[in-house]
Amino acid sequence: METTPQSPADEHSQRGLDLLAQGSPIEAAREFRAAIDADFNHIEAHHGLVRALRDAKKFEESIAIALKLTVLTPDDPLAHTALSISLQHGGHVTEAETAAARARVIEWKIALQSPPEEDTKL
Repeated sequence: METTPQSPADEHSQRGLDLLAQGSPIEAAREFRAAIDADFNHIEAHHGLVRALRDAKKFEESIAIALKLTVLTPDDPLAHTALSISLQHGGHVTEAETAAARARVIEWKIALQSPPEEDTKL
């Protein structure tokens, strides 16, 4: 069975996830940064870096990266949710509530743009 080779960004990101799972957020953050250096548009690595910094209790850094992520992916509700969580952990409750509300609005917009599900019951 052939496997598709991973890009360097994917490899760093996977190592970052493994390190997060092992409880090593500082080392995980290094891997996620390396993934971003290899491919700035590797969105999962940005998300991983936000989480790793938050787990390392580097809340202000986590907030800064999450803010950049919302600029990079403004229509991604997960980016705004990540920002909200980091803000909350950093003690910025009002800003966290605003970011969470923004995530909900984006989710609603996405839901409104999706075709309605067909009712399979007759």
